[in-house]
Amino acid sequence: MLFSPNKMGNLSLPNRLVRSATAERMADPDGRPREQLKELYRELVRGGVGLIITGHMYVHPSGKAHPEMTGVYSDDLIPGLAKLAEAVHQEGGRVVAQINHGGRQCSRETVLEMIAPSVVEASGKLLPAREMTTDEIGLMIDAFAQAARRVKEAGIDRVQIHAAHGYLIGQFLTPLVNRRTDEWGGDLKGRMQFLRTVCQAVCQQVGPDYPVMIKLGMMDSLEGGLTSEEGVHVVAALEEMGLDAVEISGGIGGSIRKGIRSSAEEAYFRPMACKARPVTGLPIMLVGGMRSRAVMEDVLASGDADFISICRPLICEPDFPNRLRFGLQERSACISANRCWAEESGVGIACKCPVETESGEL
Repeated sequence: MLFSPNKMGNLSLPNRLVRSATAERMADPDGRPREQLKELYRELVRGGVGLIITGHMYVHPSGKAHPEMTGVYSDDLIPGLAKLAEAVHQEGGRVVAQINHGGRQCSRETVLEMIAPSVVEASGKLLPAREMTTDEIGLMIDAFAQAARRVKEAGIDRVQIHAAHGYLIGQFLTPLVNRRTDEWGGDLKGRMQFLRTVCQAVCQQVGPDYPVMIKLGMMDSLEGGLTSEEGVHVVAALEEMGLDAVEISGGIGGSIRKGIRSSAEEAYFRPMACKARPVTGLPIMLVGGMRSRAVMEDVLASGDADFISICRPLICEPDFPNRLRFGLQERSACISANRCWAEESGVGIACKCPVETESGEL
């Protein structure tokens, strides 16, 4: 099933393998993509992936999560985004732009102050965040909507709203950060209001024929945070919000696991997909440590998900899909050591791990 064609809404795809969003760190200080990002996307299409989801793009300067993040906050950025779309389409690929606001998870290198649904004290590397005003909430909703419009005008195939990993939309969903007592907080219905209104505004901007996806964190994996039971209720409401597909994830920061060396450690968000499947008719993309063809095929055959999202294996081996398809290997060489992040500016993400041989040696 992995290499059978399928549709995601009105978008025809050659296979079920999706490149899940990752922060490429390949943009200039204003958020314009550098040439190396176009080359990366070309390489991914040539490598056989069915769909590319871009790294998260910030919808407003107050939401720039880290340096070298791609921007979608201004019409001036549309030409650069159009060149990304053109690069993918010239290779015969399809691309989705993920739009996001970092909220309290922005770098102190990129914003002067953090904003969040409620006041949050400083912790670890994060600065304290102040509570957003109702006017700012409206401003950020419109920022998401205008970002989606720019994505469409740039010729990118569809847009994905980032509502996972502890960023702004996820901060509204979780009681750990959202302690508001107005219409934007309180019970789950109130905490969902920001997401619901963002989706409505985005769909209104792009129109009914332009697909809108979401990456959803179904639970926080932290005491007092969003539970998987609440996450199921969010999933059940997505179709009514006008969305066309959902990518299932979870955890603050994505709960990325290191050292995935066996099939038993793969697909660690699969239980979330199993809970989501009965309550939605939307196509489900599942992310979470999948490395072997056998596990991917099993997930698809079971019906737990319709598409497989992978990230780190494609940093390690951009041609991994073709290697699977032509029987050159059955498992990614990625050892999940999380050494992909750029250590200096101008470099971008890259695999810096030793290559594992078939015998398991490094």
